[in-house]
Amino acid sequence: MKVLVIGSGAREHALCRSLSLDPDVTALHCAPGNAGIAETARLHPVDALDGAAVAALATELGAELVIVGPEAPLVAGVADAVRAAGIPCFGPSGEAAQLEGSKAFAKDVMAGAGVPTARSYVCTTPEEVDEALDAFGAPYVVKDDGLAAGKGVVVTDDLEKARAHANACDRVVIEEFLDGPEVSLFAITDGETVVPLQPAQDFKRALDGDEGPNTGGMGAYSPLPWADPKLVEEVMETVLQPTVDELRRRGTPFSGLLYAGLAITSRGVRVIEFNARFGDPETQVVLARLKTPLAGVLLAAAEGTLADLPPLRWSDDAAVTVVVASYNYPDTPRTGDPITGLDEVAALDAPHAYVLHAGTKHDGDEVISAGGRVLSVTATGTDLTEARARAYTAVSRIRLDGSQHRTDIAAKAATDAATEATTEA
Repeated sequence: MKVLVIGSGAREHALCRSLSLDPDVTALHCAPGNAGIAETARLHPVDALDGAAVAALATELGAELVIVGPEAPLVAGVADAVRAAGIPCFGPSGEAAQLEGSKAFAKDVMAGAGVPTARSYVCTTPEEVDEALDAFGAPYVVKDDGLAAGKGVVVTDDLEKARAHANACDRVVIEEFLDGPEVSLFAITDGETVVPLQPAQDFKRALDGDEGPNTGGMGAYSPLPWADPKLVEEVMETVLQPTVDELRRRGTPFSGLLYAGLAITSRGVRVIEFNARFGDPETQVVLARLKTPLAGVLLAAAEGTLADLPPLRWSDDAAVTVVVASYNYPDTPRTGDPITGLDEVAALDAPHAYVLHAGTKHDGDEVISAGGRVLSVTATGTDLTEARARAYTAVSRIRLDGSQHRTDIAAKAATDAATEATTEA
């Protein structure tokens, strides 16, 4: 199978890594890709937002499956252009991708499907903003209605900060604060059948202890030893399947990856947000645990035959990913700094620890930083403690001037799981 992946982040590198290990994949291409993806796929300098160009490239390559990774091309209708060219594509239509592209649209879909979520107001004027903030009180949750690369949400006790963020957006969703731990659950769907993946937890804040500004994600882990064993089944019944059914009922069937960001509140599971694609950095840990070859599953979703597949197979191992970010991220990051030590990571403990590139590019023989989140270091182990140790050992080998990373990814979950195991013993 000839596969073309669209995108250039760590999510796309994780996808390409999994696909490169799939015996059914005979040729792997990526557009535009990055310095790390170039090691496993042939790169093509195509604008990921240009549907006609992507479709033309897929046709030229004889691609038998196209996977659109990022949200912006999906919302722009790139998957529609590929399908119009007669090529199977994994990714929702531009219309269905509004589930991520518009928070207001997502809230409307959830209301129609009876999906549990936070109470909210859609605001377009300063007066509406003030009324909504007053109605809910602190902590204030203010979400830019459109795409914002994971950084359009402000959660704060500071009324002026909440008001400033809201008034800087054309349209915002202001909602009640949801208490409890957050969980990310992906599902692959062909518009009817829904196949859940394993849950993960990510870390949005820039600094240890969940301090600092919101980011696109600084790390993640899977599995979640503290989660209810029936969590996936519950989310399937109350969130994922009803949402897919509602979109089909509206005439906008959703085919691709449905990502549910969830809060496990004192009143039960509530949806924080939907994404229309694999999430970064959760993809890195979820795919690290998937034993079923990936290409056939994504092709079945693209062709509407998911119901014919056997159940997915998963490793019992734990996975942890730690993001290494540029100096000054998530504000304007410094780029162009050389990255060294990648060969040392490769020699450490492959395949149990490896680097996935995000904001990188080649400058001659050097790999240099080219974005905010530069690398993801992903590691697996028999438990979270071992996976964390491998991940942070690998991180310590990487040298990038001014770089930053969190030191507490999966720390509490690993400690709690170890304590519980000791108690049971």
